[in-house]
Amino acid sequence: MRTVRVTGHGEARVVPDSAVIRVATSYRADGVADALEGADSAARQAIASAGEFTTPERIGTSSVQIWSDHDQQGNPSGFRARHALTVRCDDVAATGGLLSALAERVGDRLEVEGVSLEVADQAAGQRAAREAAYADAVERATQLATLAGAELGEPQEVVEGGVATGPVRMAKAVSADAALAPGEAALSSSVTVTFRLR
Repeated sequence: MRTVRVTGHGEARVVPDSAVIRVATSYRADGVADALEGADSAARQAIASAGEFTTPERIGTSSVQIWSDHDQQGNPSGFRARHALTVRCDDVAATGGLLSALAERVGDRLEVEGVSLEVADQAAGQRAAREAAYADAVERATQLATLAGAELGEPQEVVEGGVATGPVRMAKAVSADAALAPGEAALSSSVTVTFRLR
């Protein structure tokens, strides 16, 4: 039995619908306890502010650190504490307001590490990418069968490759009052199909 094996590739475009905001609060003080308290009090303000835009379980501490601080001459100069948070927001449009609220209430103790946009539910996009990949495989196999002087028969085996998310196009810099543009993300899929040749 003659067969032809091809790999098809497909892609689906989806719009990111959620945001992940990574922020931290930091505070310098002469003593360890004071540095920790300063960072912690700012973190509490950040958590309360973020809670107005998302649910509590989507706000979490990612790390707490403290280290010896130094002046410009390299001499010991107290301690600095840092409390890092990850905030997940289901509303991209509300992300700018969330950042503004954090900047207003936390002030100089706030550090914005970055904002990334994601697709929360990728199921529909993955199905579309998979369908496009299979259609591409059929088209490739049909052309090869014709070149070989045969007709394309029934599929004998189908193996799916990985599904990957392409890069999300978004603003390069985020200010406190930024309006984020979701842009598009690419979900890609590949399938390898073995067809019988008639």
